[in-house]
Amino acid sequence: MNTDFIEALSEIEREKGIAKDVLVDAIEAALISGYKRNFNTAQNVRVDINRQTGLIKVFARKTVVDDVLDPRLEISLPASREINQNYQLGDIVELEVTPRDFGRIAAQTAKQVVTQRIREAERGLIYNAFVDKEDDIVNGLIQRQDQRNLYVDLGKIEAVLPLTELMPTDKFKQGERVKAYITKVENTTKGPQIVLSRTHPGLLKRLFELEVPEIYDGVVEIKSVAREAGFRSKIAVHSRNSEVDPVGSCVGPKGVRVQTIVGELKGEKIDIVHWMESVEEYVANALSPSKVLEVQVFEAEKMARVIVPDYQLSLAIGIKGQNARLAAKLTGWKIDIKSETQAEQEYGRPKSSGDEMQQNSVSID
Repeated sequence: MNTDFIEALSEIEREKGIAKDVLVDAIEAALISGYKRNFNTAQNVRVDINRQTGLIKVFARKTVVDDVLDPRLEISLPASREINQNYQLGDIVELEVTPRDFGRIAAQTAKQVVTQRIREAERGLIYNAFVDKEDDIVNGLIQRQDQRNLYVDLGKIEAVLPLTELMPTDKFKQGERVKAYITKVENTTKGPQIVLSRTHPGLLKRLFELEVPEIYDGVVEIKSVAREAGFRSKIAVHSRNSEVDPVGSCVGPKGVRVQTIVGELKGEKIDIVHWMESVEEYVANALSPSKVLEVQVFEAEKMARVIVPDYQLSLAIGIKGQNARLAAKLTGWKIDIKSETQAEQEYGRPKSSGDEMQQNSVSID
């Protein structure tokens, strides 16, 4: 060790943000283990590195006792007073035992410790940079793929995008850019691990927050999201300003805002629903693009019975029940859909005049 090494530690402190004293303390601790390992000693020792000159000294620490049972750890009172007359029983005496060739061991140990601490610090910086981005969107480049994951280069770190978190319509090649949602940021023993998703409902939510200024500004609020990734999604929005149309804001001029999101999601259909405090109106809106005649609410069961025109029944239910299923997820209510004829036969509901409930929603294919 010399002054050049101390200056190097100061440079690391400036560039990496690791305090020099922290590095020196870590090197001293590592040198104690190195000393015991290389010199086959069980002594209680202390290593001291001079913060100005870099000079290293090793001191054996011995306790002052009446009867010495282990000379490696103990020293008699008379012997201690030959060093300093002020020593008393129980005091600790330090004797320099620095080996002649200890510098070589010290240099190797110091290099290992500094390298490890720099690696840990860099991992910490990366973790801190991404931990606040959990539940946010990131852009990256596809690096490689194995049987279970895609690996995405985010610049300072490689994130994991499980194949199970890809939409059915996703087809990515190496070097292609991908936009994904961060579901988890963990600080593991191997460093930070970032897990991404393309199927999470949060991806749709964040895309709308980024594309729609009214949502970003807080004028329009996203109340709920239901998604079957790659196929169809429903998003319920509400305006805090009566003069701002929440559905229109999300659609954008000539549909440009929502079409941008549809493009990012590889053609996923999106129903934008006007959230209403009235359960009847909310459920009717959620079943878009189907028209609704009547909604009957059963609070105890948290169930809504929906009556639709006969010709709208299949549209209300959707392919394999998708539309009804998404509407139920969006609203949090069980939804039982009946055609007008079924309602008349089962519940004796009289035929309607054909008037449909007023709905405020839009479907984008």
